[in-house]
Amino acid sequence: MLRIEPGNATLGARVTGVDLGRSLSDADFAAVLRALGQYGVLCFPGQPIEAAALRTFSARFGGLQAMSSGVKDRGEPGMPEVSILSNVVENGRPIGIPDAGQDWHTDMTYNRVMGFVNVLVAKKVPVRNGKVLGATEFANTQAAYEDLPAGVKARLADATATHDWNNFHDIMRRKGSQRPALTEAQRRERPPVSHPVFLTHPISGGKVIYVNPGFTVAINGLAPDESRTMLDFLFAHVLQPRYRYAHHWSVGDVLVWDHLGTWHQAVGDYTAEEHRLMKRCQVLADKVFEAAFLEAASRERADASA
Repeated sequence: MLRIEPGNATLGARVTGVDLGRSLSDADFAAVLRALGQYGVLCFPGQPIEAAALRTFSARFGGLQAMSSGVKDRGEPGMPEVSILSNVVENGRPIGIPDAGQDWHTDMTYNRVMGFVNVLVAKKVPVRNGKVLGATEFANTQAAYEDLPAGVKARLADATATHDWNNFHDIMRRKGSQRPALTEAQRRERPPVSHPVFLTHPISGGKVIYVNPGFTVAINGLAPDESRTMLDFLFAHVLQPRYRYAHHWSVGDVLVWDHLGTWHQAVGDYTAEEHRLMKRCQVLADKVFEAAFLEAASRERADASA
């Protein structure tokens, strides 16, 4: 029987009583979807699923984003929707994408169709002297929106912002990443796009702050200096400790998190000899804004409050 146990932080819940190697019932999936809107980050412990099961489970949430042309050889063989995030090197060749995500961001805001969730399964987790390393940190942009000054909410109520895939690559390269600069072909593959600064979350119904330090480069319609000042204010506001939560991984954890209402970053506190390996699917928000997709979750929410 499915059980959802909220944590004590601003985000996070543990989900037990299901087997992700098998298809979830409609009722269980509706409960998971509702919990995702409420808690933002869901951990399914003790679920060491393989790539095929990861892909099948992830596809329940929406369309899967295939890996970009520059890193297709770094993913699961024969499964372009399953990427590998890893610092493991075998025979002189990196297994997967190294140093992925070690700065605050929200995946896929650089897409015309924005991201909905990430689904990761932990295969190797670094441990030093009994301490688990390589945590993933999160920030709650829904709670942060609620606490914004009324004047900021009003000023940006109808504003949009530009998101650029190349921006995050530049950040990581400045921090010492060995990843190459994007080619012109890669930049054409995912050109800059605009999204609202504030979104209404399709599951919770609350507003979220939908800009992030990794990919957002400007608030449209503002002078460059004013745009930079406002973005810096929003970034600092969301990153206050009261909105943050860290997940410390165990092998076999499956973590599902909501891109619409959170930011995240991987903590790079481990060495090249301390291996960390995750398999990941990135899910697009091509279904979650559709009424039909949310109908089951709405019924579940209504039943719970009756």
